[in-house]
Amino acid sequence: MKCETLRLEPAVISLRNVSKTYQTGKLSSPILHGIDLDIAQGRTHAILGGSGSGKSTLLTLMGLLDTPTSGQVLLQGQDVGQAPKDALATLRNQLIGFVFQAFHLLPRLSALDNVALPLRYRGMPPQDARELARAELARVDLSQHLDHRPAELSGGQCQRVAIARALVGKPLVILADEPTGSLDSKNASAIMDLLLSLNQSEGMALAVVTHDTRVAARLETQILVKDGTVSISAPIPPSLYPLAHP
Repeated sequence: MKCETLRLEPAVISLRNVSKTYQTGKLSSPILHGIDLDIAQGRTHAILGGSGSGKSTLLTLMGLLDTPTSGQVLLQGQDVGQAPKDALATLRNQLIGFVFQAFHLLPRLSALDNVALPLRYRGMPPQDARELARAELARVDLSQHLDHRPAELSGGQCQRVAIARALVGKPLVILADEPTGSLDSKNASAIMDLLLSLNQSEGMALAVVTHDTRVAARLETQILVKDGTVSISAPIPPSLYPLAHP
């Protein structure tokens, strides 16, 4: 059955007839089949699906963390799916921001130095990188916590540090994998408020893997991953989810 496609131009990330199969010895495990998908500039996207449906695999392909078995991954219209690892690392660093459920902050570094790290990887001088990191932490209301290490911060604060780190390089798109999954409802709502506010102010695309329909109801496009394919729809009306954020 042919996958549905929603095409919104311009697209930041596009998948064209993408399939992914993992090989373990002689065992093949097909995960995704013939995916056609656009992540549109300036818009917000929810990626939903059951456990093992392939939604996290989809995100890793969009984020150039993995390569497809077949098909094309396009970044601003350029096929990069099979680019060398060094080139992919550079593209990730310069054009894509990542936010993960587990934060992935370096425990020995302060909030300031965690946020500055992507710029240091670009070769930016420490002073300049820290200055830009300081500005991003101010935007997420953490100016009073610059010198705190992750163990000294709450879960919500750690996620704000992770968002600042994702933003510091001025990416075209933010890819978030269950960014509210380890937070209580109050902090989860605050993190989504922040991501949506940044989407509006910066015009960056946002794609969020989530199992939470309250989160999905706040995003513009719904991408349902099921049996290795995707179906795409307009927003889920919040009225369908009594607990959805207004």
